[in-house]
Amino acid sequence: MKRLKLAAVGVAGALTLSGCGFSGIYDIPLPGGADLGDHPYTVKVQFRDVLDLVPQAGVKVNEVPIGRVESIGLTPDGWNAEVTVRLNGGVNLPANAIANVKQSSLLGEKYVQIASPGPDQAQGKLADGAVIPLQRTNRSVEVEEVLGALSMLLNGGGVDQLNTITKELTNVTAGHEPDIKNLLSSADKLVSSLDAESGDITRALDGLNRLSSTLNGQKNQIANAIDNLGPGLGVLEQQRGQLVRMLQALQSLSGVATDTLNRSKADLVADFKALLPTLQKLGEAGANLPKALEVLLTYPFNDAALDGAKGDYFNLYADVDLNLGEIAKNLGRSRQNPLAGLPGIPPGLTGGVPGTPENQPPPLPLPGEPQTQQAPNQTGGQGGGVPNGPQTSGAAGIFNLLNGGAG
Repeated sequence: MKRLKLAAVGVAGALTLSGCGFSGIYDIPLPGGADLGDHPYTVKVQFRDVLDLVPQAGVKVNEVPIGRVESIGLTPDGWNAEVTVRLNGGVNLPANAIANVKQSSLLGEKYVQIASPGPDQAQGKLADGAVIPLQRTNRSVEVEEVLGALSMLLNGGGVDQLNTITKELTNVTAGHEPDIKNLLSSADKLVSSLDAESGDITRALDGLNRLSSTLNGQKNQIANAIDNLGPGLGVLEQQRGQLVRMLQALQSLSGVATDTLNRSKADLVADFKALLPTLQKLGEAGANLPKALEVLLTYPFNDAALDGAKGDYFNLYADVDLNLGEIAKNLGRSRQNPLAGLPGIPPGLTGGVPGTPENQPPPLPLPGEPQTQQAPNQTGGQGGGVPNGPQTSGAAGIFNLLNGGAG
C-alpha cells in the first residue's frame, strides 16, 4: 500500500510539474530582483554581441532595475542575438529608446541598460511586443579588450615608438620655448577670433552649400560649357596675332590719349567749370523736366486728358484764324525788322543798315491810324537819313502791301 501511495504522489507531482512548464533553474525568481508590477510587458532587443549576458540578468534605466532578461536567442536571419526582456508596466520609455550591454563593475555581472536617445529626441512610447533594432543597440568595452590593447602597446613596440617621438619633440622644442609660447598665444587668439566669427562662418558655409546645390542642379550646363571651352580657346589661339596687335594699338592709343589729356587739361577744366552753372540749373529744375517732357510727348493733350480717353485715339476740333490782314497787323506791331541782321540781305531791302538804331526804319502804321512824320536825321550827314512817310521798299513795302496798300 505504501508503495502505491508513493507512486501515486510521484505521478501527481510529475503531472503538476509538467503542467507548470518548468524548464530549469532560470524559472525560479531570484531574491532582490526588479519589481515587474501587476502588468509587465515584453520587449525584444537585438544585439550584434551580448558577451556573456545570461537569462535572469537585470534590466536597468539610469542604474535603477526595472525588469529582467527572459531569454536569449537568435534573430530571424540567424546572424545576431535577440534578447527578450520583461519590463515593469509602470515605467514609460520612448519608442526610439536605445539599449546597451554593460557591466556592473570590473568583475561584475552583465545587464541591459535602456535609455532615451536624448531629452529633445524622445518619440512615442515603447509598447508591448516592440523591437529595439540593431541600429539602436551597442555593448560596452570588455576588460579583456582593454588589457589586450595595453599588452599590444607594451609588447608590440609601441612604447619604443613613443620614446622616439618624445625625444624628437624634445630636440625640436629645445631653445625655442619663447617662440612656442608665442605660437600658442597666437593660436589662442586665432581660435578666439574664429569663435567670435562663428556666426559669419556658419552663414558662409550655408551660402557655400546653397552655391554647391545650385551648381549641382546646373551640372549639365557646366559640363556643356567646359566641353565648348576647348573650341573657344582654339579660336583665341588662331587670333593670337590679332589680339597682340590690338593690345599694342591700345597701348599706343593710351599714350596718345594721355598726352592729349595732359595738353588739354586746362581747357577741359575750364569747359567743365563753364558747364557747372548749366548742370546746376538742370539740377534745380528737378522734376520740372520730366513733367515738361510728359506734355511734349502728348502735345496738345496732357496726362489729365489721356485719362478720359476711351480707346486708343482722340478727336481734336480746332478753329484756326488764318486772316492774312490780322497776321500782317501782328507782324507790323513789332519795332524790330524781321529781316534785319540776316546774312546776304542788302541794306536797301531791310530799310536801313543793320545794327544802327538811328538808321532803323520807322514803325509801320496800323491800318486806320494816321502816319507820323519821322524826325530828320540828327547825325548831320547827308544820304544817311531815312525819308519821312511810309516806306515803299524793303520789308516795310511788303508789309504795306499785305495790309492792303499804303499811299
